[in-house]
Amino acid sequence: MLVNKWIYIALAVLLGNFGVHKFYAQKPVLGLLHLAFCWTGIPHIIAIISAVLALLRPSDEQGNIQV
Repeated sequence: MLVNKWIYIALAVLLGNFGVHKFYAQKPVLGLLHLAFCWTGIPHIIAIISAVLALLRPSDEQGNIQV
């Protein structure tokens, strides 16, 4: 799924604890897992790692990346 790199990173950093970036990337199962465990704080750590990995991934001409 192609998503805008900067929107994905912003959602992962700001709302990653609730899995919003996974819903944006059309991965609802992972989004629900983030949402189910949001009270532990672990999904936010995973979201920060996803944001860093997305930051390192090269984007196409429109600024999209494959996630």
